Amino acid sequence: MNLSVKSVENVEYMIEQIKDKLKVLNLGAIKPSHFDEEMYEELKEIYDMVMKKNSFSPNEMQALVEELGSLRKK
Repeated sequence: MNLSVKSVENVEYMIEQIKDKLKVLNLGAIKPSHFDEEMYEELKEIYDMVMKKNSFSPNEMQALVEELGSLRKK
């Protein structure tokens, strides 16, 4: 998968990977359909950071979820 290419499929992949890594319990809260390609770079930055870390503090998880929320389609 080439994540340097903006595509709906890549957005879906990154969101699913972030959800898995963060162990998001409320799966309906973060859906790939909530995001579009306009915020691709920001989403990719979050994805890269999440994939590099092995664990997250509650504060980090809260900040990540808030950041994802700010990227959602209006």
